[in-house]
Amino acid sequence: MNKQNLIIYDFTELFSILNEIKHSLNFNLLNVSEKEFDNLKLDNLNNFLIITKNNNLNMKNQIVLNDFPLKISKIIETINVNFLKNRFIQQSDIDLGAYKLNLNSRKIFNNKNELSLTEKESDIILFLKNSEKPVSIDELQTKVWGHSSKLDTHTVETHIYRLRKKISSKFNDDDFIHSTKSGYSIK
Repeated sequence: MNKQNLIIYDFTELFSILNEIKHSLNFNLLNVSEKEFDNLKLDNLNNFLIITKNNNLNMKNQIVLNDFPLKISKIIETINVNFLKNRFIQQSDIDLGAYKLNLNSRKIFNNKNELSLTEKESDIILFLKNSEKPVSIDELQTKVWGHSSKLDTHTVETHIYRLRKKISSKFNDDDFIHSTKSGYSIK
């Protein structure tokens, strides 16, 4: 796994301290002035946090240390905890093209719209997303519900119908789940 990147924004005192012990840190350091920050291409950096003295960036990957000085152990602990939180969040967000599915909150997002899902709806979407080919009703019944495929039930069809209806209603998207003779798939 790549090392995480700590961007120290307009905070030379902290950079000086951390730079002296950088050989014992488990993240990369990048010192950036206010002027340089505008030219920084954050989308090229994976796993980054920004640490600053003032909350003037309005970014989610930001740690504000406005009660500096702190013990160095406390600063490093704060940095590591935030890196762990970011990694956990990144692992729980599943990319579905125009949508994102958050497994922790069981919500699907499209731009600024969000829709709460049941656990089973999340499981269906995740299973269909991970399948390389359309999934039959019997396979969904067996793999997602754990039922024998010999049962005569309309559980799968009912859940798919309700899920399609919710997505269509919230996102105005009637094509999220495709249905063919072979089974269901996500576009």
